[in-house]
Order: sequence, then C-alpha cells, then structure tokens
Amino acid sequence: MSWQQHTITLNPRPRGFHLITRDILEQIPELADYRVGLLHLFIQHTSASLALNENADPDVRGDLERHFNVMVPENAPHYEHVMEGPDDMPAHIKSVLIGPTLSLPVGDGRLALGTWQGIYLCEHRDSGGARRVVATLQGERA
Repeated sequence: MSWQQHTITLNPRPRGFHLITRDILEQIPELADYRVGLLHLFIQHTSASLALNENADPDVRGDLERHFNVMVPENAPHYEHVMEGPDDMPAHIKSVLIGPTLSLPVGDGRLALGTWQGIYLCEHRDSGGARRVVATLQGERA
C-alpha cells in the first residue's frame, strides 16, 4: 500500500461552479502509477466546497449557481455573521450543504469517473482568492 499527499493551490476564480478536474490531475502525475486506490480531496476553506457533477454542458454549472443563490440568499435578515460582507454567510451555508471533501476511485492509473463526471470547485464568495486542496492518494501501485 502506498500513500502520496500534495497541497494543490487553485487560481482565484469568481463566484460559481468551476470544472477543475484537469487542474487536479496535472498536480498528481503519480496517479498514473496506481493500479487501484482512492484519491481523497479536501478543500481547506469554509466558503468554498468540492463536488462531482456534469463535465460537458456548462449550463449545469450556471444552473447550480443560480439555484444555490435562490436557496441561500444574501442579506437574509436572520444572519448575524455579517461583518465580512453580504456574500460571506451564504458562502458558509453553501459550503456546509455541499461539503469540503470528495473520495474518488482510482483504477488502472486514472480516476474511475463516469463519462460525464468532473470535479467542481464551488466558489461561494465573490472574490474568494486562491484555494488550497489537500489531495491524498492511497492504493496499490502497478
């Protein structure tokens, strides 16, 4: 059993759902050496999250952003945590709803994702800045 761990820094992105599969895979070249295993991803932030969803039609990412903005609006009168701007508390709520982690299967040197699946950075702040993702790879090498 072999373990590898990297901290990946993602470039700043605007608020929205962003396909980052390529960004992640480019930072973990040794994934190609694993016959079977798991890639665990953990985002080290409380106002962004990770998800797995549609990788082909960008309309899905836009629809998700619009839905979450309706479901968790800015400036709700019951928010007490408001000192960091109107997008901050909704960002924390969205992050809790989606979650900070993904565990993805690895098979024959690549992620064993479905045809239309991709990794998303869900950026919930207007200007969240660079984001760090801890990538832990565990498994049997070929």
